[in-house]
Amino acid sequence: MRRPEMVFFDVETTAASADEGQRSVLEFGAIVVCPRRLVEVDSYHTVIRPGDMSAVSKRFAAMVDVDVASAPSFDQVAERIFGVLDGRVWAGHNIQRFDCHRIREAFAAIGRAAPEPVAIVDSLNVLAHDFGRRAGDLKMATLASYFGIGKQSHRSLDDARMNLEVLKRCATLLLLESTLPPGMLHSSAAGSITRKRSNHQEEPSSSSLVNVTPSKRKQRQGSGGKIRPKAATTTPKPCFHMILRHSRTILR
Repeated sequence: MRRPEMVFFDVETTAASADEGQRSVLEFGAIVVCPRRLVEVDSYHTVIRPGDMSAVSKRFAAMVDVDVASAPSFDQVAERIFGVLDGRVWAGHNIQRFDCHRIREAFAAIGRAAPEPVAIVDSLNVLAHDFGRRAGDLKMATLASYFGIGKQSHRSLDDARMNLEVLKRCATLLLLESTLPPGMLHSSAAGSITRKRSNHQEEPSSSSLVNVTPSKRKQRQGSGGKIRPKAATTTPKPCFHMILRHSRTILR
């Protein structure tokens, strides 16, 4: 059976509107990744003109390589974005709380059905559970600095590529740690400390973290098209398995 491709994506948006709290997508960037080799095989990027140009941030307006006023509107690029995202594994940093919602809102605003993933990998949740707080607050800029891979540009396509590189580094480090005596590369005591917040509250348990989420299309129907009841919850498998599965390839 052919494995679905992964797509790492990121969106940049306007600030939330004062009246409705809505955000408009200003930029979309995505890389399609081979699930067997974790290498980029395709990419797509576009700046998007919002309906309200006054909502464009000063940072975007000041960029010499960005002409938001001449960019296509979302409805003009919706078909291409749909094709990039639909039926693939969605991956990104904090996408379950932010990017996924912005994509669905943007499609709803033009009266069109949104793309659906076959699964979702949110690297923020994955790293909080498996990598711990050894790299600080787990923001992408902090992780990039930790691994020495450059400064985050806060541009969609660059951030998507940085996300993949960060996950590769984390997976490689965890693989090496698993083959060596405990504490040789990373103190287990320090690891337990860094998994707590500064106010000494515990991080969410693994059962509360949703790292690999089945798509809505699979959740909707059971046999005969009927909605299936939720299955009894079981202890989740290590949520980094989708990345570690390819660790030998990463180290080549």
